[in-house]
Amino acid sequence: MILLYSFLALNIIAFVLIGYDKKLAQNNKRRISEQTLLGCVFFGGTIGSGLGMLTFRHKTSKKSYLLKFWLIVIIQFLIAWYYLNN
Repeated sequence: MILLYSFLALNIIAFVLIGYDKKLAQNNKRRISEQTLLGCVFFGGTIGSGLGMLTFRHKTSKKSYLLKFWLIVIIQFLIAWYYLNN
């Protein structure tokens, strides 16, 4: 159960970070680094980050970010597939 709550919390944090970064961008303030945003995705905030990108229309046209995002998603999928089939 703790794992579920951790997963949920991480995805909420990832969602909020994407929204906050969008707000910072609109106000020409110092931004959250892509490394931090992608770190959230890497450690399990994929769903929250993806929903944040769609909701706030942020990072959806930056090809280098999207490439890294989808690479992480594919790796996570392959790891999950491997463990579910072995």
